[in-house]
Amino acid sequence: MNWFLDTTTCVYFLKGIHPEVRTALLAKSPAQVVIPALVTAELLFGAARSAHPRRNEERVRAFLAPFTVAPFDADAAAHYAHIRAVTEHAGTLVGPNDLMIAATVLARRGILVTHNLREFRRVPGLRVESWVVVL
Repeated sequence: MNWFLDTTTCVYFLKGIHPEVRTALLAKSPAQVVIPALVTAELLFGAARSAHPRRNEERVRAFLAPFTVAPFDADAAAHYAHIRAVTEHAGTLVGPNDLMIAATVLARRGILVTHNLREFRRVPGLRVESWVVVL
């Protein structure tokens, strides 16, 4: 089973927010962790608009290096279409980037690690978990 990290989970790790995220990630083999391509794009965008773009891009790339990056491919596109149709019909829309991330995870039968459970639980069939401990 593979764990797919959403953008917020990666940011928590990179910034040292919620140390339990770091502990959980380091307990996994890098072969078990996958980064959706859109998450890579969002992380690089965040670095590019930061006060220290070059330094932050290097940090992001170093963080991503041990993991597989999953492309948004034809299988993910088919899941995207289904998820969007179902959630629009139900009136439970999912944001466009989150929709693409969810489709990527569903296409590969993984588990999405996110703290945004409210949004992602609207996606039928998507397995989600949070590594953030809420007291």
